[in-house]
Amino acid sequence: MTIPWAHLGGWLGVVHYLACVSPQLGSVLYHLFMNHEGGPTVYHTLLTLDMCGVCMVNTLGALPIIYCTLACSPLPRTAALLAYTALSSYAILCAVTASSNIRRLRSFAWQALFRFFFFYLRWVGLGTGHPSSLRLYLIMDGLALLGGVINISRVPERWKPGRFDYWFNSHQIMHVLVVVSILYLHWGVVADLLWVTSYTCTQD
Repeated sequence: MTIPWAHLGGWLGVVHYLACVSPQLGSVLYHLFMNHEGGPTVYHTLLTLDMCGVCMVNTLGALPIIYCTLACSPLPRTAALLAYTALSSYAILCAVTASSNIRRLRSFAWQALFRFFFFYLRWVGLGTGHPSSLRLYLIMDGLALLGGVINISRVPERWKPGRFDYWFNSHQIMHVLVVVSILYLHWGVVADLLWVTSYTCTQD
């Protein structure tokens, strides 16, 4: 509800909204129906939906970042957006066919490296964007990575089996960190989108 729709034109606001909502919907459906009597077929369908939600936030969430980083370079911007979309298509294929949580986490590594390249462009002054956004994006990816590592390492339940079956297990901690991560994504993108509506590129 805090997206400044009145100040935005085009597709960037819609893409960002979908990025923030998609993983929540996929995850809720997966966890709500994962014990369905339909068995493995239903379970794997729900897991695929959950992974699609994760890929949506990774893919759609980065598009406004790329757009604003290359706001004054139309051709490289278009090429980067297309390349990231293609890379994301491969990532979701790897994620939904992964045989373990570790492989599933690794499926998104190339997307993260792609994003960090654009963070680097901003850091060295070759990219554009709101001055506060880079810090927010770094916190976002840091929290998401921490959540993924905690989830696959099964901490803290591996230290006290049975004690964390209902509360404070690794999967719950991961979900909390991911939600906070998406908040940082939202704050960074909103700042960028407001910035790009008023920024004028200089002619070199």
